[in-house]
Parts: sequence; C-alpha cells; structure tokens
Amino acid sequence: MKKVGVIVNTKRPHAAEMLNEVQQLAQKYGFSLYAENQSMASALGAELLPVARFGNVVDVVLAMGGDGTVLYTSRALHGSDVPILGINLGSLGFLTSVGDSEIAEALEAIASESYKVSERMVSECRIYNGATLLGVESSLNDVVLGWGSSSRIVGLELRIDGEAVGRFMCDGMMVSTPTGSTGHALAAGGPILHPGIAGFGINVICPHTLGSRPLVVPDSSRIVIDVVSAAKELILSIDGQDEYAVERGARIEIEKSPHAARFLQLREHSYFSVLSQKLHWRGSAL
Repeated sequence: MKKVGVIVNTKRPHAAEMLNEVQQLAQKYGFSLYAENQSMASALGAELLPVARFGNVVDVVLAMGGDGTVLYTSRALHGSDVPILGINLGSLGFLTSVGDSEIAEALEAIASESYKVSERMVSECRIYNGATLLGVESSLNDVVLGWGSSSRIVGLELRIDGEAVGRFMCDGMMVSTPTGSTGHALAAGGPILHPGIAGFGINVICPHTLGSRPLVVPDSSRIVIDVVSAAKELILSIDGQDEYAVERGARIEIEKSPHAARFLQLREHSYFSVLSQKLHWRGSAL
C-alpha cells in the first residue's frame, strides 16, 4: 500500500499537528498522499484528487476525525475494495480503531503490512414518493425515518419479505446494520449486534403501545416501510448525513448492499475492548 488517501475533519483539536505527523511519516515510508481539497493537499504536500476518485486510485484511506468522518469516507468509497483506517482525533469512537497517539504505529503497520482487514455489512436504501424513485443511498450505520415539522405522531407500516409485520403509531422507525447497532439504535433501546451477525436491527421510535420490541431479521430480508398516515413532512436520515423530506404515501425499501465496507485495523484491535471503553462497562463488584 503506497498510495494513501487522507480525509480529515479539520475542526477537530490538533488536526493540523496530526497532518504534519502524517506528512513526515509518509516521506519516511515512501507513501504518495492524496487529498480531496486544495488546502488539505497543500498542508500535506499531497496530490489533489476528487474524493469520488479515491476508490479508483488509492490503496487505503486515512479517515481522521470521528465516527462521522468514517461514515462520510465509507459512502465516498462505496463500491470499491479500498479499506479505511479510522483515526480518532478526539474521544474514542466505535468506528475509529486508532487514537491520535497511535498514528506512527498505524502507518508503520501499513508500511510493513502488519494489519488485519475486517468487512462490515452495508445496507442499500431506496426512497419512493408514490411510484417515483427519489434516490438510492448506501448506509453503513442506519436509516432513520422520523422527526419533521411538528411533534405529531405518524402511522408507519412495516413489511418484511412481503409479509405484513404491523402498523405502528409512533415517532418514527430505524433500520440499522450491526455496525450501526451501537449508535442511534442503541440509544433507542435496541440490541448490540456483533459485526459478524448477518442481520438488520429494526427499532420503532416511541411506539404508542407497550407490545413493540426491537426486531432482528436476517440480512437477506427485504424491509419495506410505508408512510400510511402523517400530518407533517418527515425527515429520512441516512447515516446522519443525507436527508430526504418524505410525506404520506412515501415508501422506504432497505436491503443488504452487494458491496461491503472494509476496515483496516491494527492486529491487536479488539471489538469488545472498544465496547467496554465506550459504554463504560465495569462489570459487577464481587
């Protein structure tokens, strides 16, 4: 891996200092750096390359920032086999496997090829307004339908593989991948799904019933959400980034994408260690 793309959230503390370290290490290991905008290219001494072309040119991408930076990078690389190395420039994240103090170790691992690559399931979401297709989006984390211009509840109908599951009066609904199960879905009471689980998590947001519980279905499922009643415009959020305005009569179809996201990690990276640190698991006192 000699061609390294760099995507950075420059609003993060010490971002400029970290970029300087990356530039020095790239020179040490003979890496060619690529950046998505001119200011970043100048700061790194890198070649300017539109982010849409990263998947065709670079060997690995450093996503420097937080989980939001990793989600943005994942969507930019969707459809390619280029792995992402998430470097956290703040507090520990679920998707960033390397801290800012470990940048030197991470780039040495790339140079010596002493790393591991894991694949994460990605969902594909199709948004319809009646019979009109509004867009097709990929999601590493979650698809969330809800909120809007008022606090009034909506009626959503859920179908899986053509079979009716139920009609819910609620504030919204979310469908998460195993990766996204530790995000918004967890805050809404959903289960944590290990990345090795081949499935989707489905959460109804604030349902007006005591009988609704989170649902886990196989990743082969075709999930359809119909907006059957709504006195307001709803917001559909994809990984917390892209948004669509949808109304009564809209339909959301979600399936597993044929393309997975690939993550480069140090050999000692532990999924459960990240969970215990991020969720402050301490166990029980004996």
